[in-house]
Parts: sequence; C-alpha cells; structure tokens
Amino acid sequence: MAKKKSLFKKLRKSASSLVAEPEAPVDEAILEAIAKPKIEAPAAPAIVRKPYIAPKKTYPAKIEVEVNKTDLFGVLSLAKQAAIEDSGKSEYVGELYSIDSDEERVATYLFHAKLPGYNGWLWAVTAAKVDEESAATICDVVLLPGTKALLAPDWVPYSQRIQPGDIGVGDIVPTAPDDERLTPAYAMLPEDEELEVSQLFEFGLGRARVLSVVGRDAASKRWYEGDRGPRAAIAKAAPKPCSSCGFFIPIAGSLRGAFGVCSNAISPEDARVVSFDHGCGAHSEALIKAE
Repeated sequence: MAKKKSLFKKLRKSASSLVAEPEAPVDEAILEAIAKPKIEAPAAPAIVRKPYIAPKKTYPAKIEVEVNKTDLFGVLSLAKQAAIEDSGKSEYVGELYSIDSDEERVATYLFHAKLPGYNGWLWAVTAAKVDEESAATICDVVLLPGTKALLAPDWVPYSQRIQPGDIGVGDIVPTAPDDERLTPAYAMLPEDEELEVSQLFEFGLGRARVLSVVGRDAASKRWYEGDRGPRAAIAKAAPKPCSSCGFFIPIAGSLRGAFGVCSNAISPEDARVVSFDHGCGAHSEALIKAE
C-alpha cells in the first residue's frame, strides 16, 4: 500500500523547492524608450453588454400514440384463447391493446394482463403464416412489461443487502477473500501511513487477517458519528467526557487512542464502544455537592 503524505509536508517541501532567480541585466536602450513620451492610441469603442435574457421555455406537445387494432390475420379469438390457456384463468387476460405486424406473415397480439402483481404488463401472442394461403398458427405466448409496468428492482447481492440486526442464531455470512477492510496480519506494518506505531499496530498473533487502513477508518467513522460519539444528545448533556471517567476501559489496537468500552452497569452505554469525547450522566466523577 502506498504511503499517505500529510498536506503539511507537501506544502513545506514545495515551499523549500522554490529558488529565487537572479535579476537580469537592465538594458539602457530599453530605459530610454520607456522615458520617451508615448503616442496615445485612439480610444477603443466602448463595448456595451446587454443583459442576458433567457428564452421562453417550450415543452414538447403531448403526442398520443395511435395503436393498430386491425386484425389482418383474422386470428384474434385464437390468440386470446392461447393467452388464456397460458395464464390458466380467463380473468387473467384483459382486452386487446394492439396488434403489431413485424412482417407480412408475422403478427403479435397484445392483451392487457390481469395477473396479480403484474400491473401494466401485456400478454404478447405471436402468430405466423407460412404463406398467404395457409392458416395462421400460434408461435409463442409471453408476458411483456408495458410503459407503466411495475418492474422488480435491480438485483443486489446478499452481501450488500445485509443490515445490522439481520444475522441471527445459526446464520453464517462469509467474508470475501479480497475484502478491503481486512489485510494479512504480517502486512500491517508502520509503513502503511505516517503515523505513530501505537496508532498502527494491530495485535494479529494467531489471526490470519486484521483490520486494514480502510477497515479501521470505516469503523472509526461509523462509531464516532453514531449514537456513542460526541454528537449524541446524551453526550452533549453529560457533565464530563468518557475519557475522564473511571469506568472507561480503552480498547486495544490501533483505535486505542480514540475509543474504549464503558463498564458502568447503570450507564446506558454499558459494555458498548464509546468515543473519548462521548459522555453520559453516570460519570464516575459526577458528584453531588452537599449544601
């Protein structure tokens, strides 16, 4: 992983790399030319800029599409019967919507679908003729979405659909081998970032993978901006932050300098990860002064 250099170091390096250029010798001829009176050029005509006026918005006229309902093949009843047989019930096939002729010997009959959950769909029955003298036969019966059809949402992999609280007893969610939130334990070295070793080191003994820089940043951001960070309402009303509480236990690893676990049984954050600047009313030093 490439090193991340701080903005301060970049600015300091760029400032130190600037070298003053030596002054060029002054030509006396140029000084004399500057001292001579200049002939004033004729004034350029003033340019008057008119304010921009946006043109009036125009919208395309609504065009009503005329559908073809001319039955050239004369098999309308046969096409509807084929749709009924495919659907299983006659009430699932509605009225004729249109007849589309792709070629001289192929036509598609569209009927409104009345199937539950298929609002706006159409039954498409394709009929064909071998020649002009032969009778039309049914080729295919399918359901097609119309312009106002209800469509299923795009497929989302299960790994992206899982939310906190979805995993129950016995559920197993495998982690991808190339998950960017994790890195091999031997690869978690101080060279990943220009930070202190205590902020980088993860106790990876006995584990195949530990948190990567991406995983650590994602977790710390989620925790800090959540209900147990400094922006929570209970933290704003707290007398003191968690960092000064006797029940605060710092966690191990690279996040030790920012988060810990609450061990106060009467606190709403008991056994939960809280930030240093979080707080609640069960602070160990929140004492009542005797009057």
